[in-house]
Amino acid sequence: MKCPFCNSENTRVIDSRPADDNSSIRRRRLCDECGKRFTTYEKVETIPLIVIKKDNNREQYDRSKIEAGVLRSCHKRPVSVNQISQLVDEVETEIFNREEKEISSAQIGELVMDKLRDLEAVAYVRFASVYREFKDVNTFMDELKKMLDK
Repeated sequence: MKCPFCNSENTRVIDSRPADDNSSIRRRRLCDECGKRFTTYEKVETIPLIVIKKDNNREQYDRSKIEAGVLRSCHKRPVSVNQISQLVDEVETEIFNREEKEISSAQIGELVMDKLRDLEAVAYVRFASVYREFKDVNTFMDELKKMLDK
């Protein structure tokens, strides 16, 4: 592993432990040349996942897109960054546990909505209104009624 400070390849691991998500390893390293310390993360390489969009275009899975959508829906709501990160981790775990090479954006959206419904009601409605592309107030009200009936 190259040192990010001096580009020396002479580094060593001084501490290893599981990262917060328990799906990667956090390693503290020491450069033998400049003496500086830095952190690296080791994660299992997953099968590349292709997302099939609504218009049938295909693109590589990008976790940050799910995070961005959830963050927008949770804006000014009492939801912590850790809760959002955990929600995205859970969605990602479900996606990759399917062991499929392709997944539709609709399936991902439904997973996110299921998790948001349990986390925060307003965030769920916000996400659903964008995701389901409500055309008018009536469809919006129908979704609210479904949620209130549960």
